Amino acid sequence: MISIRQAGPEDFDLVAEFIRKLADYEKLAHEVRFDDAVLRGHLFGERPAAEVLIGEVDGVPSGFALFFQTFSTFEGKPGIWLEDLFVDPDARGSGLGRALLSRLAGLVVERGGARLEWAVLDWNELGKGFYRSIGAGPVDGWERWRMEIDAIEALSRGV
Repeated sequence: MISIRQAGPEDFDLVAEFIRKLADYEKLAHEVRFDDAVLRGHLFGERPAAEVLIGEVDGVPSGFALFFQTFSTFEGKPGIWLEDLFVDPDARGSGLGRALLSRLAGLVVERGGARLEWAVLDWNELGKGFYRSIGAGPVDGWERWRMEIDAIEALSRGV
């Protein structure tokens, strides 16, 4: 039995654990540096920056999806950016990943959106195969770019 539910403040420790498990899987544990209080505020505070779905298999929390709203000027509609999707290894193959993505797709539709987007690590062939199986694909002609905090702070000072 698979169920999907919105995470609440009482789920913070579980969400933090899933983030760490995802980072381990992606070989990026060294990049996890969030402060619990700050993350809690951004997820469950007065003005949440992101939302979280918890996926359960037979009543056991076994995965999560962390996402936030985007906006397409070309479509003139909002969308959802899936920042993190993780399913515990023991629950893989259960349909939980697909159920989490299905719920996100439902939210895009319910909210009058146009897109559901995410990034995939270039080496994650298992993930890419799964995403292709549900009708997703890479966006031709686009690269993902990023500024880290040092560059952001310098730019904000006009440097």
